[in-house]
Amino acid sequence: MSKSHILIVEDELPILDALVYNFQKENFEVSTATNGRDALLKCQTQIPDLVLLDLMIPPPNGLQVCRELRSDPRTKNIRVIMLTAKDEEVDEIVGFNLGADDYVAKPFKIRPLIERVKALLRRSAPEEKSLNEIVVAGITIDRQNHLVTIDGEELILTLTEFKLLWTLSRQPGRTFRRSELLDVSRGEEANSMERTIDVHVRALRKKLGNRAELIETIRGIGYRFKPN
Repeated sequence: MSKSHILIVEDELPILDALVYNFQKENFEVSTATNGRDALLKCQTQIPDLVLLDLMIPPPNGLQVCRELRSDPRTKNIRVIMLTAKDEEVDEIVGFNLGADDYVAKPFKIRPLIERVKALLRRSAPEEKSLNEIVVAGITIDRQNHLVTIDGEELILTLTEFKLLWTLSRQPGRTFRRSELLDVSRGEEANSMERTIDVHVRALRKKLGNRAELIETIRGIGYRFKPN
C-alpha cells in the first residue's frame, strides 16, 4: 500500500523538524516548504494528500495559500489542516470561509495532531467524487469500484495495471521514476525489479489501444501521463 503524502508548511525550523521526524516515523511520505510560494509550487507539482499549513508564513500567507488551493481544479480536493498561533486567527479562517478541513492551535501536542491527520485522511466525502474518479480522453477510472471504461466499454486490467494507470493519470505531466511506480505496485510484487515496470506499462498500453500514446516514456527516467 502506498504511503500517504503530506506537505508540511512551516517557517519555524524546530517545529518543522519535529513534525517531519514524527510523521516519517508514522510511515508518511513527507515534503516541506517554509513559505507560501514554495508551498503552492509543491502542491501543484506533487499533489499531496494533505497539507499542514501554518497561517503566518512568508508570503503568500496561509490564508492566501488555502484560497489558491481551493480555486485550482488540480488542488481543490487536497485536505488542509491550518496551524494557528492565536484564537483571533481561528476567527479569521472561519470568516474567510476558505475551506480548510480542520485547524490546530499552537502550541500543540504532536501525537494528537498525527491522529487528527490520520482521521482526516480516512474520511471519505461522497460529494468529492473526483477523489475516487478520473475522466480523461474518454477513459473513466473509478478507484472505488476498481473499474476502467473507454468510451463506455469496460477495460479489464490487472491490479498492477490499474494502480499504474491511476497513479499516472492523476498527475498529468508529472514524470514518475520507475522506482516510484514500483512502490505503487509493491503490495502485489514486493520483490520486483524496477524494469518489470516496463513490462506492465507495455501490457497496459496494449490494452489502451488507440489511447496508448497517453502514457509517454521519458528516456532514462520513467513514464508520465500526457499533459492536457
